[in-house]
Amino acid sequence: MPDSVMKHINISIRGRVQNVGFRFSCMEAAYKTGITGFVKNRRDGTLYIEAEGTPENIEKFIQWCSKGPIWAKVHDVHLSEGELQHFKSFEIIRK
Repeated sequence: MPDSVMKHINISIRGRVQNVGFRFSCMEAAYKTGITGFVKNRRDGTLYIEAEGTPENIEKFIQWCSKGPIWAKVHDVHLSEGELQHFKSFEIIRK
């Protein structure tokens, strides 16, 4: 897809988002919505995601991230746009 129709967004999520299956569920949501990028836990207890896709797919993915899996409690979602990285898949980063 041409870069002009692709978007890169950085997402930071606060709340009960670690040890609740958020990263795995996030990866499933990314596959379902056609998003590439990665998700990882941060040491401060937040979750960090870099996501790329069409604006429509990014919007659907952000809506999912605002709720997360059933055991999560999302308190705050911070978004910022970034440069396209041309990710090929969506991955969980474990470090």
